Amino acid sequence: MPNQEESLLLYLNEAIATTRSKEPLFRIVTEKLRLIFPFDVILIVTVDGEGNYRRVLLRDYVSDLATAPEPHQPQRTAIAGTPIEQFVTDARVRTLPLAGLRHEYPAFSMFQFLHKLGIECLTAVPLRTGGQVIGLLALASRRSPDFGASDLALLEKIGSLVAVAVSNTLAFEEVERREREKTMQLAVNNALLSIKERTELFRTVATELNRVLPCDFFGVRVQQRQGLVKSFAEFAKQPDGTFVLLESTRWDHLPHYEAMQAEAFELFFQPAIYNGPDYDRLAEKYRLIRHIRAQHGTRSIMAAPLGTTNDQAAALVLARHKGEDFQPADLELLMSLAPQIALAMRNLFAFEQIETLRTQLEQERTYLIDEINTTGNFEDFVGQSAVMQQVQTRIAQVAPTDTTVLIGGETGTGKELAARALHNLSPRKDRALIKLNCAALPAQLIESELFGHEKGAFTGAHDRRIGKFELADGGTIFLDEIGELPLDLQAKLLRVLQEKEFERIGGRRVIHTDVRVIAATNRVLEDEVAAGRFRADLYYRLNVFPIRLPALRERPEDIEPLMRHFLERFTKQLARPVRGLRERDLRAMQQYGWPGNIRELEHVLQQAVIVSSGPFLEFAGFSAATAQAAPAPPEHAPLKTLREQERDHILAALHRTAGRVSGPHGAAVLLDINPKTLEARMKKLGIRRTVVGE
Repeated sequence: MPNQEESLLLYLNEAIATTRSKEPLFRIVTEKLRLIFPFDVILIVTVDGEGNYRRVLLRDYVSDLATAPEPHQPQRTAIAGTPIEQFVTDARVRTLPLAGLRHEYPAFSMFQFLHKLGIECLTAVPLRTGGQVIGLLALASRRSPDFGASDLALLEKIGSLVAVAVSNTLAFEEVERREREKTMQLAVNNALLSIKERTELFRTVATELNRVLPCDFFGVRVQQRQGLVKSFAEFAKQPDGTFVLLESTRWDHLPHYEAMQAEAFELFFQPAIYNGPDYDRLAEKYRLIRHIRAQHGTRSIMAAPLGTTNDQAAALVLARHKGEDFQPADLELLMSLAPQIALAMRNLFAFEQIETLRTQLEQERTYLIDEINTTGNFEDFVGQSAVMQQVQTRIAQVAPTDTTVLIGGETGTGKELAARALHNLSPRKDRALIKLNCAALPAQLIESELFGHEKGAFTGAHDRRIGKFELADGGTIFLDEIGELPLDLQAKLLRVLQEKEFERIGGRRVIHTDVRVIAATNRVLEDEVAAGRFRADLYYRLNVFPIRLPALRERPEDIEPLMRHFLERFTKQLARPVRGLRERDLRAMQQYGWPGNIRELEHVLQQAVIVSSGPFLEFAGFSAATAQAAPAPPEHAPLKTLREQERDHILAALHRTAGRVSGPHGAAVLLDINPKTLEARMKKLGIRRTVVGE
């Protein structure tokens, strides 16, 4: 027997000296011990100087008989009031019946676990090195062992060897852990300094952090000024160890999600760990925690505050579904990273804001170039008639203010030029004038054009889109054909006018905007309100300062200067020679009713410059046709009603297009009106295509 004992001690000494990894070393120790001592379960715990113990080994050889899983055990637990305290205080080798221990410590879960395995006795061996007890080796068996004095002495020696082994392996583990932490911190810092894209940045941080602090969920959450807690960047670990970005819309199916977040926000914005029973208590109190536990099996969460950025409080949250619980040392490590992550968030907010402004400026530039290339110039606002001087006076009066303006007038009277004049004479002239024709888009697209949409908000929304109101922030938005706006969007537009805020489609963030609104219509909005097609409250919000543009037939004295203005421009643009204007052609122009107003005059003159080849401008039969179609009324002839006048204008346009309503050469283009709107007005006025075409 002495030779066997000596051989065992030498073998253990050699194993301890050559094996640094904990698992192989403990496997060697347990296998050799079982050759001499009969036991069914072996347990090793360590005790630190702060009065906590931690289990480093639990191995049973009767798992096929187990009736309960291994009990839940945090990494560190206070020894006060536990049997560990008794064994460490009275540090000697001894064998005790499990029944007595269970009776003395009924709440100690390990004893309950051993009882279910059929264990009857427990032999406690102190782990002593350098004269100090650093832990405990426990050998549990289903039958009472018959240990003599020599056995106890041998166990005492083995305990000293195991103590050295435990100290060495834990020291090696501590060195490796610190090296891993340093490597992780360096990798995280490099990522924070070099990556400027939000998703990629925090995916990298999650991946590196997971090497030291394994987690199944990594998330950064922010609490906005309104108290709403929202996702900033959240990831879930996949079976292959990679992290996948979680969409913020994943909570949309929960009807009370925002309230659930508000209830639990305090948990995420203070340093805290919630493990096992603590987490279960939270689940009973908070609906959000209960939902997370039920849906994902979360058993442990840890939160570290990141301070306040852009008036938003931020927090880093980790969660585990299984495995070891988070420990205070884990929280200390996480908190050590918090300042760098908080700084990175501030830089990220600034970078994203700069990128948003850059995108906005680029889009503004695109809009401005498009406007310059496709619309008339402010100089086209020609006219010295009394009615036009009155219009110019009203523009000059209201332009320096932020007052909402409603421009009325028939198609082609220059409403967009008036809007441009209002913008160019205002303090907002250095920012963009953004325009939207409410009749040019299907109803389902107008909302996206006005307010924008988030990625995935609806079918086809592959990317985030910035809407016109967001783009016009600090500038002016011109809403043409406002009378065509659907009723449901009228309510949303009213909110923007009243509250100066809106949300993108599919978004939850409230966007504040500083926009001056100019609206225009060729409809009589009072009639539309009376007919229930336009909201009265929106009408009164828009009609703060009305400006009516006169029809060209109301200002015949302006026709000649307008003609000469357009002729000068088109002659230069088209590189054509200057040709004369016959007096009879001028008179015909002045006698014509101009249903398309200035726009129609512009098109007629452009066509004349193109087709003319002689010394005078040729109007391709326009003079005779117009003289017949719209003879000047006698001095004292009765005036037509607006309905009659509108009918005549539409008929004249249809005659010009041979009855064609839509298409590039249709009356709708000539009158600058939506084809469906023109058809509706024709029906209202009793105009049939067959009559026009006859």
